[in-house]
Amino acid sequence: MDPSSQPDPASNALVNTFFNWDLIAQTFPRLITEGLLNTLTIAAGAIVVGIVIALLAALLLLSHRWWIRLPARLYVDIFRGLPVIITVMLVGVGLPAAGIRPFGTEPFGYAILAIGIISGAYTAEIFRSGIQSVDPGQLQAARSLGLSYLKAMRLVVVPQGIRRVLPAMAGQFVKDIKESSLVYLLGLAAGQRELYFIAQEEVARTYNSSPLIAAGLCYLCLTIPLTYVVNHLDKRLREGPKGGNPPAVADADVPPTPVSATAGVQA
Repeated sequence: MDPSSQPDPASNALVNTFFNWDLIAQTFPRLITEGLLNTLTIAAGAIVVGIVIALLAALLLLSHRWWIRLPARLYVDIFRGLPVIITVMLVGVGLPAAGIRPFGTEPFGYAILAIGIISGAYTAEIFRSGIQSVDPGQLQAARSLGLSYLKAMRLVVVPQGIRRVLPAMAGQFVKDIKESSLVYLLGLAAGQRELYFIAQEEVARTYNSSPLIAAGLCYLCLTIPLTYVVNHLDKRLREGPKGGNPPAVADADVPPTPVSATAGVQA
């Protein structure tokens, strides 16, 4: 027999280590029934917490008074500068050890809070840049109609700013989903384990990395569609719905009526 036709043992070992389909098939049911739900819960909770914090921080960052900007700037700089793993440990382990236990002894709430605090620091800068990109005339026009500053920001400026940064927000939401994998450090209880925790347990039990491939496929099924959905929404907001009335365009064959010719016609 030709030795070249023999399978390469190293190649077989590589495939078996990462693509053991029997082990992947055994891991998938638990990933789907427990890990996927918990990952979505942690990520969704963190996104909500992050958006609430980010809106407040972004408005503070836009203040003309330095002593109002300072706390928000410190928050953004610190939690953007710290590694995620340190923030997760400080919130999930440090707070309960210091006697601050808003969620009791359950690590699930601390996991959401930790990822939410990190998300808020990044999202605050996204919101700030979006709000600052809105023409200042929008705020001035709203104020001239009798709206207060806060009401004009809430009803006119902030919605426009958020719409302009939807793609960047989608990227941050994808980060929140991926960073939820670090909450395994908090020792989640049975039934609370997310995708990475379950895959890691299987790797420790089988000494095979195929469960990590299974978990990676689950993460991709969450992050890739989210990116395309938000990009599609952004495109719809920019271009308008299909079948809608196109913007009015003046007929090229009919010259526009001079303003001076019609001024004062209606008395």
